[in-house]
Amino acid sequence: MISVLVDQGSGTPIDAVSTAAYPAWLAGRSAAQKTWLQTLDFKPDAGSVAVMPATNGAAERVVLGLGKGDDPWVTGNLSKTLPPGVYALGEIVGCTAPLAAALPTWAALAWALGAYAFKTYKSPKPEGDRQPAQLIWPAGCDRSHVERTVAASALARDLINTPAADLLPDQLANAVSRVGVTRGAAVREIVGEELLVQNYPAIHAVGRASTVPPRLIDLIWGDPAAPRVTLVGKGVCFDSGGLDLKPSSAMLLMKKDMGGAATMLGVADMVMAARLPIRLRLLIPAVENAVAGNAFRPGDVITSRKGLKIEIGNTDAEGRVILADALAEAVVDKPALLIDAATLTGAARTALGPELPAVFTDDESLAADVIRAASDTFDPLWRLPLWAPYRKMIDSKVADINNAGESSFAGAVTAALFLKDFVGEGVPWLHIDTYAWNPADRPGRPQGGEALALRAIYQLIRSRFA
Repeated sequence: MISVLVDQGSGTPIDAVSTAAYPAWLAGRSAAQKTWLQTLDFKPDAGSVAVMPATNGAAERVVLGLGKGDDPWVTGNLSKTLPPGVYALGEIVGCTAPLAAALPTWAALAWALGAYAFKTYKSPKPEGDRQPAQLIWPAGCDRSHVERTVAASALARDLINTPAADLLPDQLANAVSRVGVTRGAAVREIVGEELLVQNYPAIHAVGRASTVPPRLIDLIWGDPAAPRVTLVGKGVCFDSGGLDLKPSSAMLLMKKDMGGAATMLGVADMVMAARLPIRLRLLIPAVENAVAGNAFRPGDVITSRKGLKIEIGNTDAEGRVILADALAEAVVDKPALLIDAATLTGAARTALGPELPAVFTDDESLAADVIRAASDTFDPLWRLPLWAPYRKMIDSKVADINNAGESSFAGAVTAALFLKDFVGEGVPWLHIDTYAWNPADRPGRPQGGEALALRAIYQLIRSRFA
């Protein structure tokens, strides 16, 4: 993806203009340019494009609509829609204040993210693939940030898009190890029956029916004396629903049920690439929720690492069960910040849709910081409440807690409250319930796996500790 950003000295200029600024801007164009734009009936809506030809038929200039001037994704389709060639950011007119200073960086970032394509399983075309349009690195662009963000996003997207046949817990662990080797981190795994020996029984119970053993992946990086930041990502590499089997339509996208793990690995990669002054830990409980004779059952009671007994109300609510053990481990060394991300509930998607992850915390300062980080990075999050009175919905008559409960109400809230029991008090904690998928193409965000909240989480960590 970074190959679409080049150091070449000159290219076809792209002038960007907002709807409000367009009439005055158009008045300053040549008669030929005015006629061409009027012939095209060009309107400077966000992302709209007019290619102005030279006398030899080549592109002389591109006009890019900014709409209201507040959309950072306006260049997100250009690598795939402009004619092949090299382009340069030109005049920018009418960008709003929050975006204006960051537009050179965003022009490059959206351009590169929009060039992403998952082609691992595509046969090469006899005529070759169409070459994407390239952008010269804009002046004033934060190049290091773009390179880190694009690399981390591509890593997460690739992992989420990969079918489970090629990305079960062992391959997910390999992906973490490759990142660890690149960044100088230590990575260890606790695999299969060793999970029982080392007291991670909930992870083992959920993953034991798979032919690939469950595991806890543990990456550690940075100065041991630095502030501790721990990331936890749900790594369900495929979710059949277990014995509470999903219908086939609901199973189609379940290769993405490790989207939380992929996102957190991307954040970890950004943190390490930027060498932020923290002691980073990444915990990924990695399982396949499969069906076999030894699968965990509805009604089973599972002992967790914390000692709390979990009654299984539904085997398709398995993500919170494996996170219970990982979060209990995460709080042992009392990190200055703990964040988990998980493709956890359909209830969050019903409430907020696929583009807007839910965020939960009972720390008001942390809530304000993460919402600010989301706004600053155009990586939206929406806070939902950890509404304590709903905790009774997941009470169990036979154990300490039920993983699903009997009520159909407030599923995202009760899932977050379930996790809170394993975090306890005294550690600043955020829980992010994400979809990790773009159901349709959007500028800069092709259909498929997506590291939603990646930029916001990184910015939160950077703002608190860098």
